[in-house]
Amino acid sequence: MPVSAPGTQPEPKSRIEGLRDLEPIDRRQAIASAAALDQADSAALSGEGTLPLAVANGMIENVIGKFELPLGVAANFLVNGREYLVPMAVEEPSVVAAASYMAKLALKGGGFTVSSTPPIMRAQVQVVGITDPHGTRARLLAHADELTEMANSRDTVLVGLGGGCKGIEVEVFPESAIGPMVVLHLLVDVRDAMGANTVNSMAEMLAPRIEEITGGRVRLRILSNLADRRIVTASVRLAPEVFDTATLDGAEVVQGMVEACTLAMIDPYRAATHNKGIMNGIDPVVVATGNDWRAIEAGAHAYAARSGRYGSLTTWETATDGTLVGTLEMPMALGIVGGATRTHPAAQAALKLMRITSAQELAEVTAAVGLAQNMAALRALSTEGIQRGHMALHARNIAITAGATGPDIDRVAKAIVAAGDVSVGRAKQVLESS
Repeated sequence: MPVSAPGTQPEPKSRIEGLRDLEPIDRRQAIASAAALDQADSAALSGEGTLPLAVANGMIENVIGKFELPLGVAANFLVNGREYLVPMAVEEPSVVAAASYMAKLALKGGGFTVSSTPPIMRAQVQVVGITDPHGTRARLLAHADELTEMANSRDTVLVGLGGGCKGIEVEVFPESAIGPMVVLHLLVDVRDAMGANTVNSMAEMLAPRIEEITGGRVRLRILSNLADRRIVTASVRLAPEVFDTATLDGAEVVQGMVEACTLAMIDPYRAATHNKGIMNGIDPVVVATGNDWRAIEAGAHAYAARSGRYGSLTTWETATDGTLVGTLEMPMALGIVGGATRTHPAAQAALKLMRITSAQELAEVTAAVGLAQNMAALRALSTEGIQRGHMALHARNIAITAGATGPDIDRVAKAIVAAGDVSVGRAKQVLESS
């Protein structure tokens, strides 16, 4: 869907004035109203009694209780011309605020434009105990149609939805510590699922037939989290004046952002922190929607190192007219069916809050949040530094650690920020002096 031209898009419903100033219950009511959620979904997002212990006991092993994270909502997101309120489950201060503010700035350039490839996942089948790896590869490829048809017989429902195995690839490893091996890849369109169970089941089903064809032994039969056929690409374009501050010209800020990103593109030490900042935005959305954040992290970092050297997942550059152009490209294997997305009531409510209708749409919105988070970090590094804004938002945590409760939390937080000493010691002094 094309993005509206700057200045012509309608006032986003995702913009809720004064949201940060409301109490949690009022904030949730405002969000529920904006997203047209019913009372049950609103209650699920509150977290109170959302996940019964009996349900939790069925989700994982050795359950002793439940562990809670704050659930916030990032506002102002316009992605491919559609407005979104984005749920984020995260413990770190400044993440939700930064994403929301960058999304608000992005509105001046028409929001975020995102595209994605079909949801193709890989299942790997490792074959060992062979002496002719290239010949083994040829034999497997000669049976490609048979293996594809056999895999699809495992999940006729998926095939009926337009998904299923779309073919195979075979990797050859002539030398390894255990001798020659080949690895067959099943390429499976998993539609709206993350896909792990589907591709694993197909791989296990094919193992005996693959042994017959190759004369070798099948060992591993499992998906790869390097989902490099399931790529999402997000971009944003902003005029330099969007970044004007009281002391800096926007063009200077843009130049600083480009220079900071350039270091991440060539230096793995910077790239690790740079990409962690991107995941600060992505992981909370993945967690809130009941998806596997560990799989997303693994795929992201493997993709960042695909050239043989770890680098940045984003690029920031300036067009000939000075416009700042940011782009994020990474794997995004998310689902809206199966797993915790169907088990956890809050995950279901989170998807309703976003009005998500497909796994690809969820991946695209999530990528936009990651790009926004990266933009926020680079902007901060190019202006006042990363700590000033972060510590101001962290002050509430410091006040709570010092023993503040109720109205004293905000009072103490404001006092230690104003004093420029965001520490537990200073917070205790403010608390004791009242």
